[in-house]
Amino acid sequence: MKGKKQSEENTELVKEKDNPKRNYIFKKNGATKTGFTVILIILIIVAIGVLLSGLVLETSFSF
Repeated sequence: MKGKKQSEENTELVKEKDNPKRNYIFKKNGATKTGFTVILIILIIVAIGVLLSGLVLETSFSF
């Protein structure tokens, strides 16, 4: 096993429907789109929460 090289990886980001490729991260289907939307909404809510908490804490400590 010492001299054996690892084959080159050719991973793609999105798998198209008609492409039989096995190395991909996301599949182009409804579940991926729904998951992306849910994660995006959660990140936006977290960002808004961080901004609002910063504003509230900043105004409550001003003496």
